[in-house]
Amino acid sequence: MTVIQEVIITTVNSEGEPHIAPIGIRRREDLVVISAMRPSRTLDNLIQTRCATVNYTDDVCIFAGCITGRRDWPLLESTRIDAPRLRDTLAHTEIQLLDLEEDEVRPRLLCRVLHEETHRPFQGFNRAQAAVLELAILVSRLERMPLQKVVEEMAYLLTLVEKTAGPREQQAWNWLMDHVTERKTATIAQAGAQDEG
Repeated sequence: MTVIQEVIITTVNSEGEPHIAPIGIRRREDLVVISAMRPSRTLDNLIQTRCATVNYTDDVCIFAGCITGRRDWPLLESTRIDAPRLRDTLAHTEIQLLDLEEDEVRPRLLCRVLHEETHRPFQGFNRAQAAVLELAILVSRLERMPLQKVVEEMAYLLTLVEKTAGPREQQAWNWLMDHVTERKTATIAQAGAQDEG
């Protein structure tokens, strides 16, 4: 079984413009493996500049924000590479691209670790954080899975949010819910237009 860690990846393009994205990474011995689905700005940036920063954060607003178009999170310079790190992160790892395993849908970027830092201690997750993270992953796949499946999963996850969420988790949940509602409205409108046609 391969362990997948949900992290925030920061990259820059050839012009130095930063990009922030939630992605699952794997470890393969001493390497960090990033499998980004095409099309992907993270994939393009990493191939162009050959570096990225892996950010380990417990702030689920960053995950939910990136999924719903909110990507303006404070950044700081990294220690050894041009790709910045999140300002508000527990720890970060600076990586360099070594090799690319090609795939039409999801190529694998094999990266070596250049530098790691810890910035503050991890205080533990609450169940609402896990629920928001799971919903963020589902919402990121709305184009590839039935909307009804997402709605069904949300009903279970909502119980966890109602029981354990703080203000930050509630904000993140609301962003994702608004995004799903917009998608449902668009789907209904599209179905109505097809019926009229």
